[in-house]
Amino acid sequence: MNYHQIQIRVRYSETDQMQVVYHGNYAQYFEMGRVEWLRNKGISYKWMEENGIMLPVVSLTMNYKKPARYDELLTLKTILKNRTSVKIDFDYELYNQEGELLTIANSILVFVDMKTGKPVSPPQYILDILDSID
Repeated sequence: MNYHQIQIRVRYSETDQMQVVYHGNYAQYFEMGRVEWLRNKGISYKWMEENGIMLPVVSLTMNYKKPARYDELLTLKTILKNRTSVKIDFDYELYNQEGELLTIANSILVFVDMKTGKPVSPPQYILDILDSID
């Protein structure tokens, strides 16, 4: 399965005076979704970093359809869109508790060697997991 879902309760501190989620907080939501997508597939950010691999975001685009509001229970769907030898590409769909689509987004990340700062192919076990996804 190439997607994973998590739920997020909007906290008061994530909203502005209109009780709407501040736009900068969406990137944190997408990071949560991406980390949990990887964890669900058996890939740990912590393990990668302990083994000299970083996975920085090189591109993030968002399209806001409707606002997310204070205390709503959101469902974030994280979808593996594509991968190359050094990049991994995710789409995101954020829904409110009524099932309305609020935001769509896309991020591209690059596997990077922490010592050299240069893009690298991920370890074989990660490639094996990514290759096995529908």
